[in-house]
Amino acid sequence: MHLAGPLFAALLLAAAPSRGCEVALVLAIDVSDSVDSGEYRLQVDGLSDALRDPAIADTLVEGQMALTVLQWSGADRQQNSVPWRRMLSAADVARLAADARTMPRAFVRSDTAPGEAIAAAVALFPAVPDCARRVIDVSGDGAENAGRSTAQASRAAHAAGVEVNGLAIESIGVAITQFYRSALITPGGFVMTARTHTDYARAIREKILREISRVSG
Repeated sequence: MHLAGPLFAALLLAAAPSRGCEVALVLAIDVSDSVDSGEYRLQVDGLSDALRDPAIADTLVEGQMALTVLQWSGADRQQNSVPWRRMLSAADVARLAADARTMPRAFVRSDTAPGEAIAAAVALFPAVPDCARRVIDVSGDGAENAGRSTAQASRAAHAAGVEVNGLAIESIGVAITQFYRSALITPGGFVMTARTHTDYARAIREKILREISRVSG
């Protein structure tokens, strides 16, 4: 049976498997007591600007990726401030960037519990079971001083098939970078360093681009 060109093309498109979601990414932002209002603003503005970067936006849409934003601080202070969003168009990315920029700060005057942040982020992934890779992007400017062990939480995430990477915001030296390397990231993960919060915009752009572009394994 001979099929007309448009009909044949439509049948081929319907039969082709969907590419599906390549990456589910949790963007976990530190809002503990060490982060003042100006530094919080640098973080959310930097994140929003990164999402609007054409290289990032195009990759997110091409991979039909899912993103969510988690604010974290102390042991019982984690808030999923921007729920999972599927990046199916440029408009979806623009809306996510706008919501990230305008989201209210979730907590003030609280401790620093990156282990709890990891655990809270892992608990979000069942909502996006079709995504091929699951990644947690933890940014922060302090070491653990509350909550469960960061190293234990990282090991649990790795056992669950989740990748954890870190963005260490340093003011003096590289203490946070070293802590993230030794306790926070999973095997195969990486740490990127921002030299104070003013360098956050550059670092988060490079970090997200690396996370969404890297081939799994």
